[in-house]
Amino acid sequence: MQATSVETTKWVMVAKEEDVPANGGACVIYKNEQIAIFNFKKRNEWYAAQNMCPHKKQMILSRGMIGDKECEPKVACPYHKKNFSLKTGENLNGEEYSIKTYPIKVEAGNVYIGGLE
Repeated sequence: MQATSVETTKWVMVAKEEDVPANGGACVIYKNEQIAIFNFKKRNEWYAAQNMCPHKKQMILSRGMIGDKECEPKVACPYHKKNFSLKTGENLNGEEYSIKTYPIKVEAGNVYIGGLE
């Protein structure tokens, strides 16, 4: 019989649910890393990604506009209009650079991000 590996994710509480505007984002800092968290209320979903737009290296994605492109939840950089998937981090404009995404969950009014070192 083969042993089964159970993956465990370390969850870190980073905010209260009411700290993040509905259908918008906010920035949290964890160990000097800026992370954008998004409350996509229209879809009843939450997302987390790096806050830095890789196009011009500006910390701005938490202020980006969220929406969807062909049912894929996305964030658009407010300065350069580069679009990134909130699920995978893929650049939806077809360019090579992408963003890092994180697992996120909300429990009892608290927002948690997983996979942080």
